Amino acid sequence: MRARRPRSAPAPDAQPDPARLARVRDPQEERDALLAYAFRALGQRALSAAELRTRLERRTENAELVSEVLGRVQELGYQNDEQVARSEGARRGVGTMRVRQTLKRRGVSDGLIQEVVSARDPDREHEEVLALLERRWSSLARKRDPQASAFAFLARRGYTGNVIWPALREFMADRPAPEPGEEPDWSGDDGTDGD
Repeated sequence: MRARRPRSAPAPDAQPDPARLARVRDPQEERDALLAYAFRALGQRALSAAELRTRLERRTENAELVSEVLGRVQELGYQNDEQVARSEGARRGVGTMRVRQTLKRRGVSDGLIQEVVSARDPDREHEEVLALLERRWSSLARKRDPQASAFAFLARRGYTGNVIWPALREFMADRPAPEPGEEPDWSGDDGTDGD
């Protein structure tokens, strides 16, 4: 690889190359460019107002323009925190605590978070936990303490103990009891390394 030669400083009286100068946008062009960026960002993923504001602030230092663009996309119905919160609340395979944490991280208001979390159906969560246990039990059963591993797995997914314990008891009641003298294989030679 060749070494790069250091650049010499331009002469103090040299005129800048006009092709290298960035054309300064007028306010309307800047607004249009920021609005187009907002639409592209929202087209890729539903963003909360806080997430979109952060992205817009990276593109311009004009706080008024950021507020104007954010207001415009909300007015047109392209950005709505309620829709973001409800879609997160409807996700399957994650518990109430995960939903709460995700919405808080995404900058959704506490009142809206509480509304979405309280609207979640506990029976649906119970059924989700049972389905997850059924799907993952073969790997969880090989652990030294399968029930503790199952609890940890479900807790990481955001389910609370009030949901996990009843579902785990129900799930274990349907499992055949191990034969007396039958020891599970705790050797760990099954090639798994965790949940």
